[in-house]
This record gives sequence, C-alpha cells and structure tokens, in this order.
Amino acid sequence: MAYLLRSLITLMLISSSLTIIAALKWISFSFSHIQLAIASYLFTIFTQAFVMFYFIGVSRLVNNIHQILRSKTNLNEIFENPPKDLTPYLKKVDQFVYNTTLSKRKTIPWTMLILTLGMFGFLLGGAYDTKLVSKTIHSGVSYGFFSAMLIGFVKQWIYLGKTHRTLRKLKLLFSIPDNSM
Repeated sequence: MAYLLRSLITLMLISSSLTIIAALKWISFSFSHIQLAIASYLFTIFTQAFVMFYFIGVSRLVNNIHQILRSKTNLNEIFENPPKDLTPYLKKVDQFVYNTTLSKRKTIPWTMLILTLGMFGFLLGGAYDTKLVSKTIHSGVSYGFFSAMLIGFVKQWIYLGKTHRTLRKLKLLFSIPDNSM
C-alpha cells in the first residue's frame, strides 16, 4: 500500500507542476490551465485522503493490538496459542505505537495544509477569472500551496516508508500473513 501511495503522491506532484507550467505559459498543452487545475486538484483531494486514511488506519490497528495486549483479553484475536509472558510483545508494540503515532502527527498537518491552500488557490483562481481578485493574490496562494505540497511530499514519502516497515515488523511479530492487510 505504501508503494501505491508513493506513486499517487508522485503523480499528484507532477500534475500540480504541469498546472503551474501551463499557467506560466512555459509549455503549451492541449488542455488549458483551468482544465489542468480542476483535474489536478481533484486528484490531490483523492490522493491526500488516501494518505491520511492510511496513517490513521495503521495507527488504529497498532493501538488496537496494544489495547488487546494491555487488557489481556481477546488474546486469541492476535495469537493462536497466547504466551504466558506478554512482556516482549508489549515492549515491541509500545515502540510500534510510538512510531505510527509519530508518523501520523508528522504527516496529517501537511495533508490538511495542502488541502486548505489548494482549495483557496482553486477558489481564488475562479475569483481572478471573474476579476474579483488580482493575479498576485491567486498566484501567491497557489505558490504557497505548491510549497506546502513539496514539503508535505517529502514528509509523506519518508513516513510512508517508516510506517510500511513498522507494519512489516508487526506482521512478522504476530505471524500475520502479508495478504491480510
């Protein structure tokens, strides 16, 4: 899943770059800047929602396993034969909880900023077309959106890898088959 999400955020970055290139008229496309902006922002919403739900979902999974280990109830959900001593599992799962919570905290604010600035840039683009705001305002917000997207892209790329590795370690620890998550 992390590889798919990395592909999606790469395509998101490319589509936004093409939109800016079309707006600056550096290269001429068969689609106008407005047409590219509509498709690009819809794809950005789709991609960022997927990324956000991935981090939330993995964090929730790890927290659920942590809760089962702490409460010592329903151990049959994660073990075929529950061990007597859960200490080594608790120690590792505590680290997994920390890692997934950190990943979520480092990426979701950027996701929200990307979506918010993108929305404002998109709306201000319509306002610029109808001569309600100046080009400087639309361009400034759009460049802010693209800057947030670049920083968010790097953060998401890094933490998608870290969260993927944490999920692999969790699967290995509890002998969960690869195709189950």
